[in-house]
Amino acid sequence: MRARAERHGDELIARRHLPAGPGRVWDAFTSPTGIAAFWGGSHATVPAESVTVDLRPGGEFALDTRAPDGRTGRLRFVYVRVDPPCELVFDEPVTGLRTTVTLRPAGDGTDLTVHQRKLPPELRTDRAADGLASILDALDAHLRHHDGDASDPSNPA
Repeated sequence: MRARAERHGDELIARRHLPAGPGRVWDAFTSPTGIAAFWGGSHATVPAESVTVDLRPGGEFALDTRAPDGRTGRLRFVYVRVDPPCELVFDEPVTGLRTTVTLRPAGDGTDLTVHQRKLPPELRTDRAADGLASILDALDAHLRHHDGDASDPSNPA
């Protein structure tokens, strides 16, 4: 099943059931290696060496994206709330875009919701919704192809 993304005015909400426990999903969202593996979705790549993470309220994470046509860009976000392994809230300081990532255990995996608020006008499009859905689909593929260490209780599969 693919991710679903819905637009509501200046908000975008995407949902996806993932085949891993909240600990593994959290690690993907908060480690440089995990972020690099899925953040670009189907529309960009993220060089692993470009990702930095300072996981605390007021800390930031940043990454470079590389589009198929060679265009590059730097993205930077500031953490507002860090509640492992349940919720991450971060802001994009230039536009004011706020993203809330919520993880809930669900049967054999995790139900993920990504809720973006204060979308700038250029992101209030079907293309942006499809882009966010493709990022969650890339996260699903990453989790399926990189099994966690089942013996590590802090990182449940």
